[in-house]
Amino acid sequence: MRLIFPDMTSVSSSLVCVFLCFCVGHVSSSVNSTSDLIAGVNQNVVIKADLASVQRKFEIDYERDTFVKDGKPFRYVSGSFHYFRSPRYYWQDRLRKLRAAGLNAVSTYVEWSFHEPSPGQFQFTGDQDLEYFLELAVREDLLVLLRPGPYICAERDFGGLPSWLMTIKPNITLRSKDEVYQHYVNKWFAQLFPRITRFLYGNGGPIILVQVENEMGSYTCDKEHMIWLRDQMKYYVRDAAVLYTTDGGGVGYLKCTVPGVYATVDFGAATNVSSAFAAMRTVSPHGPLVNSEYYPGWLTHWGEKIATVDTDPVVKTLQIMLEMKANVNFYMFYGGTNFGFTAGANADAVDKYLSDITSYDYDAPLTEAGDPTKKYFAIRDVVLQYLPAPSLPPPKPAPKADYGQIILSPAASIFDKVAQTLPPLTSAFPLSFEALDQSFGFVLYETIIPDARFPDPALLTISGLRDRGQVFVDEKLVTILYRNKMLSTPIMARPGQKLSILVENMGRINYGSYLHDPKGILSEVLLDSKPLSPWSMTQYPLSNLSWIDTAPATNTTKLPVFYTATFTLNAEHPKPLDGYVDMSNWAKGVVFINEHNLGKYWTTLGPQLTLYLPAPFIKPYPEVNRITVLELQAPPSDLKVKFTTEHKVAKPGSSDVKRW
Repeated sequence: MRLIFPDMTSVSSSLVCVFLCFCVGHVSSSVNSTSDLIAGVNQNVVIKADLASVQRKFEIDYERDTFVKDGKPFRYVSGSFHYFRSPRYYWQDRLRKLRAAGLNAVSTYVEWSFHEPSPGQFQFTGDQDLEYFLELAVREDLLVLLRPGPYICAERDFGGLPSWLMTIKPNITLRSKDEVYQHYVNKWFAQLFPRITRFLYGNGGPIILVQVENEMGSYTCDKEHMIWLRDQMKYYVRDAAVLYTTDGGGVGYLKCTVPGVYATVDFGAATNVSSAFAAMRTVSPHGPLVNSEYYPGWLTHWGEKIATVDTDPVVKTLQIMLEMKANVNFYMFYGGTNFGFTAGANADAVDKYLSDITSYDYDAPLTEAGDPTKKYFAIRDVVLQYLPAPSLPPPKPAPKADYGQIILSPAASIFDKVAQTLPPLTSAFPLSFEALDQSFGFVLYETIIPDARFPDPALLTISGLRDRGQVFVDEKLVTILYRNKMLSTPIMARPGQKLSILVENMGRINYGSYLHDPKGILSEVLLDSKPLSPWSMTQYPLSNLSWIDTAPATNTTKLPVFYTATFTLNAEHPKPLDGYVDMSNWAKGVVFINEHNLGKYWTTLGPQLTLYLPAPFIKPYPEVNRITVLELQAPPSDLKVKFTTEHKVAKPGSSDVKRW
């Protein structure tokens, strides 16, 4: 795999000037090796904020209804690409493909939880190196629309907010003037903005727009909080970029705009363009027309049909907007993947919870693996009618690898001590994930049935289950509860037997009124209306599976089970390529390749059957790779995992509760 830096003749003169003037040290245009790139090419390049040496200005001309860049009218066509949904290895490739489509800007959220997974523990290296991503945007001749939230939605767990906010203050009021919330937002911004101010356009960088919050008009509006956020951002941004908001393309969504922040709208291909922009004009009567999220595709939940949007209406509506001289940002242009446990969820009500699938392909112009689609080329044809063509060839699909099939062996049951890497905690009542200071994964809640008289069977009730609970009696599965489908069930349990409930966090809600979404068991557990107590809680965040390397051999079939195997690439094809892990014959669980969590599968429900496997997650020949699968309920009899070159989806499964 090679990553080739662009010939400087293909980069606009203004950005070449910035790149040459502000990069410290020599940036080679030579080919870099895969190992160098994974380690981080030019990670420590610094851009000087020498404001006196560069005269740059990005602003709004309210008389001519246009953006103005360095004194000249300017229009952008941008594509959303979230760096946190792709390995760093592929950032430059994806950015270049955006530019090759004729786009002149990239839009990205900044995910707070990605950079501060624990309070005060900030991470900005490797796949979290936002500054490197911004530098690559400069190299690829792309301006940047930065969306730092702090709430981002984005179909990410908790809308990108760190779940530890609910540990610090369980009843915290999110996205509001809550003092605790604003305190931690302020601390986050104090880490984030000093790192990116040198990348603001007026300071010599690519960032032309900075978004304040995200779609607040779809939520209970706290204008005092919005004004506070505006002032916080303005302190760092000053006049070096334009602050903006985005909300739905209807008047009812535009109730939380604030002075000094340019209000824009978002809508898809089926929306009446004139009506949506007319709504925008009620709050922004003058200035450029902007669709900040133009949807060429859509998201998908488990149990749904894969969402798609036809190409024809996408390009037709695009052409209408461009004829109106509007600025457009595609959401998404490249979707990527919700690796690990980062996928969010939606809920129209407490009992109408829908968890997002692992793939964030989004039916975008570039596939989850970064390959161009028919939609990509159709959009490119339209964009190049309005913007100058880049000196880049159209991209081609990248080669994929089929690594065959592997037979896995059991490593441990989740009930085995070897798999329990954290000591159990005890409490008189069940504790939430947040109370246990755990963000993701699973918690095993266990108690002993007391010596009391219960009917046979007795009704087990967990009204506060979040989200999915497998119920075991003496480590044998008896039923599955789910927050949407079933929160109580009759069970046969006698005094002295062990009751175990393995609770899975299926993703915190990322949008709407039910955003405050703690996980675990949030209520008493009742058996025949009597609360059970005390409880032992064993945590499985699954952030470290190194114990599997030394686990003793076992033939356990006591589900859930960790299965594992090792493999090496073929000597004739020693370099890793992208591919997919096909979990069609498995039921529900999580897949790991080496130290990388590929995400969840739920093939009994659908529609996603395969998990994207990026090349940089695989070790080249002759190094040894390890695949590990945590299967929750029904492994195939042959324990085979197949690799494939194609992403597979299927019709969603039955809603029968047994499938949950």
